[in-house]
Amino acid sequence: MLDNAWAMMSSIIKMLSSENIPQRIRLFRSDGLERLTLISWRTFALAWAMILPGIAWVAWGTASPLHALGLIGAGLLGWTLFEYAMHRFLFHWHVNVAAVQRFVFLIHGNHHDNPNDGLRDLMPLPASLPVAGALWLAAWLAIGPAGSWLFLGFISGYVVYDTLHYACHQWPMRGRIAMALKRHHMRHHFVDGHGNYAVSAIFWDRVFATRINSLK
Repeated sequence: MLDNAWAMMSSIIKMLSSENIPQRIRLFRSDGLERLTLISWRTFALAWAMILPGIAWVAWGTASPLHALGLIGAGLLGWTLFEYAMHRFLFHWHVNVAAVQRFVFLIHGNHHDNPNDGLRDLMPLPASLPVAGALWLAAWLAIGPAGSWLFLGFISGYVVYDTLHYACHQWPMRGRIAMALKRHHMRHHFVDGHGNYAVSAIFWDRVFATRINSLK
């Protein structure tokens, strides 16, 4: 029964991924600004394949191997909580203020209106890099140079999250774990937008009682 329900959901997703998808939503009048809101998975992969080793190179020698691993682990765990909170409370911030509504639509609402736009399923670099830089500085100020290891764990978690998010929308996602991740996120889009906020660490939805338990 569950297999039939998932097959039906997959058919709906496939249909939405076809020519029935609305044209790309324009966010800015300026062509230059509009281009900054788009990013291909190749650009994303190339950029972060260079950035992550660069962070590790800066962090090298600032902590013992065991301490560095601990900081990376703490950063990864911190990311999973940040991911959940960001998606639940910022990306789905509902308030009757026009400026806030416009901001939320720019950063996430447009994705719900057109969820399978392959150039908007990843965070564009002009948005992600300044935030990453500020967080790196915060980690450095908090614990000193070894904060780069903490940041490396955190930002690696982000890259995993965004890759999984893109995969959920654009790739087949075969295998038990991959299908579970995709099913979890597709229910957020096509069943109830007020649940299943986590993408990479989906156990948080169970912990915080926001897991969608049925197809309704």
